[in-house]
Amino acid sequence: MTQQAVGLWNALIHPQQRHKNDTSTLQDLNWSRHQHSLPTGLTMQWLGTAGFSLEYEGYTLLIDPYASRPGLRQVLSNHYLRPNPTNIEAAISNANAILVGHTHFDHALDVPGLVKMFDCCALGSESLSRLLSLHQLQHRAIVVDCKKTYHLGPFEVTFVQSLHSKLLLGWKVPNEGEICCEHLDCLSSGQYKCGQVFGIHIKVAGVTFYHQGSANLIDDNIPFRNIDYFLCGISGRGFTKNYTGRILKKLSPGIVIPHHFDNFFTDINEPVTFIMNVNLGGFVEEVEKVSNEFDVRTLNLMQKI
Repeated sequence: MTQQAVGLWNALIHPQQRHKNDTSTLQDLNWSRHQHSLPTGLTMQWLGTAGFSLEYEGYTLLIDPYASRPGLRQVLSNHYLRPNPTNIEAAISNANAILVGHTHFDHALDVPGLVKMFDCCALGSESLSRLLSLHQLQHRAIVVDCKKTYHLGPFEVTFVQSLHSKLLLGWKVPNEGEICCEHLDCLSSGQYKCGQVFGIHIKVAGVTFYHQGSANLIDDNIPFRNIDYFLCGISGRGFTKNYTGRILKKLSPGIVIPHHFDNFFTDINEPVTFIMNVNLGGFVEEVEKVSNEFDVRTLNLMQKI
């Protein structure tokens, strides 16, 4: 039995113990309990799932913002998946640019509404451009070139071609391919195709961030090392061989901030619960096996530092 299968079995038969361990890890490693600080004037907020907000010198950069968080029944239906404007307005107060690592619904659903709300641009794949065109916002889409650096206010952003983890018991990437709907009313959760996948490197205020929204990578594509803050998506990592070790050795980060471990079918206003088998505590152990020089720090949902 594979390690992933063992973990899934344990999650099924001991869900309360798993939740307790993950909750304890989230609390013990919270940023506020340790001596860390961002450069003066720079703020970071975890928006839940793979979403972050970075703000510096009055400029707000969003990464994979997702606040609507429809319930499981709505996601599994074959109907148009509607954003939740109330949640979006409550969670996000500004955006000057939006970066999108791939176009599954839990990364891209809220992007068109935010682009329209703040009249900002969104950078990502051809699938993202197609999604915005369904909302008549194609003029606000920037299809990225991984060979270019994008200067967005005080931020320097580079996209790195990457991969999505093979979920569904490790067989395949869910909803592979490009968004190809012709009408919004056809845009169910399953029609939010993955599209191209990117890691995202960000430089601002003399420090660097690297955002990995899905737990897979193309090792030779990552040119960056000695990252200050690694925003590490951990959901599905068990289906990618030695994901944690491989990406940490490539990036050599100072601080690792795990994300995409929360149950994104729960409302944004509720306390954090965890995706089955995400094993946040186990991720910390994986990091320690690579090197004890990496500090793992967690953020609570909507926590701003």
